Amino acid sequence: MLPCAVCGKKETRPVRIGMISFAHMHAYSYARVAHMIDDAVLVAIADEDDDRGTDAARRFGATLHRDYRGLLNSDIDAVIVCSENARHAEHVVAAAQAGKHVLCEKPIATTLRDARRMVETCASCGIILAQAFPVRHAPAVVRAKHLIDAGKIGQILAISGTNHGRMPGGWFTDRALAGGGAVMDHTVHVVDVLRWFLADEVRKVYAEVDTGFHDIPIDDCGTLAIEFRGGVFATLDPSWSRPRAYPTWGDVTVEIVGTDGVISIDAFAQMSVESSDREGAVFYRYWGDDMDLLLIRDFVKAVKTGGRPAAIGQDGLRALEVALAAYRSAELGAPVELPSADLE
Repeated sequence: MLPCAVCGKKETRPVRIGMISFAHMHAYSYARVAHMIDDAVLVAIADEDDDRGTDAARRFGATLHRDYRGLLNSDIDAVIVCSENARHAEHVVAAAQAGKHVLCEKPIATTLRDARRMVETCASCGIILAQAFPVRHAPAVVRAKHLIDAGKIGQILAISGTNHGRMPGGWFTDRALAGGGAVMDHTVHVVDVLRWFLADEVRKVYAEVDTGFHDIPIDDCGTLAIEFRGGVFATLDPSWSRPRAYPTWGDVTVEIVGTDGVISIDAFAQMSVESSDREGAVFYRYWGDDMDLLLIRDFVKAVKTGGRPAAIGQDGLRALEVALAAYRSAELGAPVELPSADLE
């Protein structure tokens, strides 16, 4: 439980959350679900974009700060950072130094140096640094982890994964702000799940990276071949290949092949199809589990109890390392061994 600011005793008041930036589209979903959690309240928003910040503050009933430092000086307990990728380090380090627990959007940063600084600063300040990997919370993914740990498919031999989505546009196509395109954006989600499933780290990465779907100055597709230290081989297809009319923003699929069986996961398959004569159209209605709600609930629980969130800063750092190794491999036309000094 959180300590009382006056007497220092434990109390059961809700976790007071502030949000730094609505630059990332996931911020709107995180703010939405924060209002659905009894143990939390979204009280403040900081955004340097006046129009975006004003709209978000009005929509979610929060106080608006034009400067994130003002938000960090307020009586919040925790912050959710959804700024441009290259600004994560600045915001997370400032939040930790202000004594605020942090949930950081993925990828954790655009460089390993920044990621390490974030992890080390939060640790030295006694601050929780949670990484926004909502796929870890999908019930099908959690169930797969339980089956793997129980040995239901025997020894894992190989894994195949995909993470396809729409091209987000805006700052996501600016390398200085995003750090990379689709391979940066979508590799980290699935790599985190694979590391979690296997309780193992990546040893080697080979990747092909390209721009094939859009007229943009950054990659929108790629293919990764990944070897883990324990010998498991995995492939991953991350891309911005989905059209605007696609029924969900994209997909996360994983097929795990073991000596005694196979587990197949389609994390966004929970939807119904409605054909309407009145509308003259077909509608896809998603009815499934809300990963973002489960993510924010996990973060709030960690803040209240002092526990460990499902994914921490170190998990974000390791996933980033694989994404950066993929880019380096594509440049070299050869596999990259981890850890690699070339990624620093």
